[in-house]
Amino acid sequence: MSDDVWSYALKLYARPGVEPACLALQEAGADVCLALAAAWLGSAGVAFSQARMDALDSVAQDWREDVIVPLRSLRQRWREAAKQDTELAPLRERIKQLELEAEKVLLERLESVAKDWPRGNAEDLSRWLEAATGDAGSLRRDARETLRTAASLS
Repeated sequence: MSDDVWSYALKLYARPGVEPACLALQEAGADVCLALAAAWLGSAGVAFSQARMDALDSVAQDWREDVIVPLRSLRQRWREAAKQDTELAPLRERIKQLELEAEKVLLERLESVAKDWPRGNAEDLSRWLEAATGDAGSLRRDARETLRTAASLS
């Protein structure tokens, strides 16, 4: 695959409409790192299989629950207080950076799992995204479609 997943995710996230789509999916319960990795795999033409998706989800689950979600929860809880507390604001920014670093680690772990998967065809992009976003993607089809459209331009 031409780009590593982190570089790919940064480029995709910067495209118009992708950030709000990812946040909408996240709010509905999707793992955005998993969705971005799925977009990367689909864009690279890696053939979809449920076993592959399960392998990715297995890697993502503990890291998401033990590392990313607690950091995100703390950052979100401090949002309003940090606006008023000049000492808390920089701490919140550091938490935000840790959360981003944790997401990068997760994406690298997902890439490691998928590095030897052979390429199939780009028609699997939708299947990857449907599997990665699950119920959240069904609830927020518009957001999933925005992500799919942006990823298909890669």
